[in-house]
Amino acid sequence: MKRFRTYSGYLREHFGQRVHKISLDAGLGCPNRDGTISCRGCIFCNSLGSGSGALIKNGLSIEEQIERSKTFIKKRYGAHKFIAYFQSFSNTYAPPPALKLLYERALCHDDIVGLSVATRPDCISEPVMKILKGYKENYLTWIELGLQSSHDRTLKLINRGHDVKCFERAALMIERSGLPLCAHVILGLPGETRQMMLETARFIAGLPIHGLKLHLLYVVKGTELAEMYKKGDFRCLEQDEFARLVVDFLELIPPDMVIQRLTGDPLKSELLAPCWANDKNGTLKLIEQMLEKRDTWQGRLYRKSSSGG
Repeated sequence: MKRFRTYSGYLREHFGQRVHKISLDAGLGCPNRDGTISCRGCIFCNSLGSGSGALIKNGLSIEEQIERSKTFIKKRYGAHKFIAYFQSFSNTYAPPPALKLLYERALCHDDIVGLSVATRPDCISEPVMKILKGYKENYLTWIELGLQSSHDRTLKLINRGHDVKCFERAALMIERSGLPLCAHVILGLPGETRQMMLETARFIAGLPIHGLKLHLLYVVKGTELAEMYKKGDFRCLEQDEFARLVVDFLELIPPDMVIQRLTGDPLKSELLAPCWANDKNGTLKLIEQMLEKRDTWQGRLYRKSSSGG
């Protein structure tokens, strides 16, 4: 029995069968890269925008990406229903009519039963929410927002381009729409202590957030973080250190929050450090072992009075 609420279990509850995400690269940009906010981007993000690069690198259309992914997923995982996951860069960063056409190109496939849109809190607006809200009757529709940290000092250091209040405003706007929200948090950001990371957990626990993705801060080529690492200005977390932080984090969040991810899986060709970041299965096993050893579980230390701050 799992000691945290898994995303796969949540999808089975909702659909009664295995459902799998298809990661999509829509070729959209980011205001933190195109000069609107900055040209640097976040210090950990490379030219693929934390995505597959299927369109940018390989020129595959949305339709081609879906068909290729479906073939692979059906063979490997046995899933026959899918969620279109717009992953790369900021997937609400375009005029609303263009976004609507983009989403509907993915949703026109009969075996697509859901939509998940990853974006930035400063790219959430009422017109965009109106479009996304229109899909929730027929599709399981989630929005994913990058928070990364609840500390403005950290957000400035990583050149995030928005503050914590911006995330809070976006979360409340999404709540009004009735759509579920998944927050992204990175553990091991420069300058952050264990206490600061657990303060981010308490902040998350105090907002209307339904899902969580935890990420390890790993170093990939072609980023500002890579230069910091090479100069000795940044130290990566050790595998057991990261696992302990994940367990600590899980204890503080609501027990019904859906855990969509506990660690990332960088492309081997891009990863500089730490090497263990490619051992995803080993990391997940270590987290589960620590949960068992400590006889703890998601939400054990959660208090409803938790609030952001």
